[in-house]
Amino acid sequence: MLKKILLVLLLLLLGGAAFLWFSGGDDLYALYEATSPANVERDYALQDDSRVSVPALRTAPPPPANPLKNAYWGELHVHTVESLDAVLFGTTLGIEDAYRFARGEPLRGDGGELTRLSRPLDFVAITDHAEGFGTRVRCGGEGLSLGERFNCWMMNTPNVTTFILLAAMAGGTDEGIVSAAPAGVYERTGREAPGYNDWPICAGDEDDGARCFADSKADWRRYRELAERYNEPGVFTTFAAYEFSPALPRSGKHHRNVIFNGDALPDHAVSSMDVPNAIELWRELARNCSDDCDFLTIPHNMNKGWGLFYSPYTWDGGTYDAQGWRLRERYEPLAEIYQVKGASECALGVGATDEECGFSQVLPPCEQGQVAGCAFRTSFARQGLKVGLALEREYGFNPLAFGFIGATDTHNANPGDAEEWDFVGKVATVSSPAVRRMREWPDREPFESTLQFHTGGGLAAVWAQENTRDAIFAGMQRRETYATSGTRITLRFFAGRGFDESLVDNPDAVALATSGGVPMGGVLPSRPDDTQSPAFFAWAAADPLSAPLQRIQVVKGWIDAAGQTHETVRDIACADDLDVDPATGRCPDNGAAVDLSDCSVDTGTGAGELAVVWRDPDYVPGQNAFYYVRVLQNPTCRWSTYDSLRLGREPPAHVPATIRERAWSSPIWLKTAAAQAAEPAAEQSAPL
Repeated sequence: MLKKILLVLLLLLLGGAAFLWFSGGDDLYALYEATSPANVERDYALQDDSRVSVPALRTAPPPPANPLKNAYWGELHVHTVESLDAVLFGTTLGIEDAYRFARGEPLRGDGGELTRLSRPLDFVAITDHAEGFGTRVRCGGEGLSLGERFNCWMMNTPNVTTFILLAAMAGGTDEGIVSAAPAGVYERTGREAPGYNDWPICAGDEDDGARCFADSKADWRRYRELAERYNEPGVFTTFAAYEFSPALPRSGKHHRNVIFNGDALPDHAVSSMDVPNAIELWRELARNCSDDCDFLTIPHNMNKGWGLFYSPYTWDGGTYDAQGWRLRERYEPLAEIYQVKGASECALGVGATDEECGFSQVLPPCEQGQVAGCAFRTSFARQGLKVGLALEREYGFNPLAFGFIGATDTHNANPGDAEEWDFVGKVATVSSPAVRRMREWPDREPFESTLQFHTGGGLAAVWAQENTRDAIFAGMQRRETYATSGTRITLRFFAGRGFDESLVDNPDAVALATSGGVPMGGVLPSRPDDTQSPAFFAWAAADPLSAPLQRIQVVKGWIDAAGQTHETVRDIACADDLDVDPATGRCPDNGAAVDLSDCSVDTGTGAGELAVVWRDPDYVPGQNAFYYVRVLQNPTCRWSTYDSLRLGREPPAHVPATIRERAWSSPIWLKTAAAQAAEPAAEQSAPL
């Protein structure tokens, strides 16, 4: 009987394929021609990589352990051939390829292009989608049925059309949902999580998915074993990790990377086929991760989460209560605010007004009635931090006090490859070689255009005493981290009452700031009897392989006595001996330029280092607030300009030819001493 059902399903699939072909076959064939691995050699012949100057690999001995901490560079969002979507994009490179690349080895990508880091990474986590764990085990087994063989063939044959169809099925639809909420406010929506039997290779299992569950455990065991094999304390740190990936309509994201530490990790990677929302994810992880085991989660692409991330609702339509917020406070100390699919810091017209919130934006503000495909008020980290201040007023604790990291979200097994000159897209032969990245698709969603809306990706920096799992994981837990848009700007940020403006010229500045204050990610109790703002010390050094620095800005968010949240952005340090304009609060333009004929930068302007001690002129004693700094470089070439050089073209006029790379520190919070004193005791009561 089962064979007859599978035969009917196969005939239906073939009939559907025939219908699609005759109703739009030309478009399907054009898509296949433009993205197929079979045509890579033809397309790669169109570019000349020698037209782009790439720095030679730089290596240095690991720094010694440092009580004042070293900056360690890493990547916590990487996909390989183990992710189903990567396979359909044409990826053939695996976990071990990714580890070797992170350590500095060159890698020939599936699009034919040679990629290589300019400097090795210090740490990495491979985060393939847990929902696909077990697929390769199952498809490599014996005794598969006809239906299983067909599904395995579909899921292991590169074809972007298959990905589009599967993504549409997994994400559901927003048809019929009419939002009565104001524009840009998330509408509570009920959803049903899929189970193992909804997965193509598990459909029809007589054991209700038990075999697929066992297959997924076998895959996860291999991830843990490889992380152990490549971990080298003091030199190169690896974390066992994966991505939890519930889908939203129209390519929306509500994903989190799960990072583990310890020697007694769970034997199963909890996916969205196991639990219906993030609250249950944290609960299930906590049940299975005890003794010598710890974990944290990191959300990404809040900008494409259709407002869900910083709303009071869960993916399946539930509502956060105090216990749910406590779990989030305990297990989600970081957020990924920059990657190839854009910036999630802030957006112009969506609760923010400063001009730099237009950086790497992929979506317009929502209009009345829109439920997807636009920028929501609760889709961005800065707004999330302000929501946290309001929740603290309601619950007595802040569940959205999180730090920042950057990442690539590469699906090419090339972690940390975020430099503009080395960008090969993130989706294997769909975006590589260069002619494929530069192509536009008028019939696709605007935000899906690689040329217009994909960035080179970002990096994560962690301040830690040494390069070991325990030290780096502890740095992430205490939020002593920062994000960059791909360059390696060095950034420190402190707040305290024990230092003043003389710190800028003091060779022991970091030691004094450490002993007299708190670093990025920390909490400084405010005192109602204070009459003066604490001192904020920011220091930044330029990436020697990129451009000089241009300015340091401070972003402040606060909640007033009436419970309303606010934000301001000020420039606080300018390069080239320029002064902040008191009328605009901005540094004057320093005139830095880029030669687009070869992407060389102006080294006569900008600064190798910038340092400043700043006090908030609008400080209100006892007011809860957060502060973080944003550092901007002089302009450099965008990746599309480098590709134009490779292809012998003029840079496209409708996308920026240059980019101002930047770094974002994690915030420092000021809160009343009473609220701060209540935090540790309450934190221990987070329910499991």
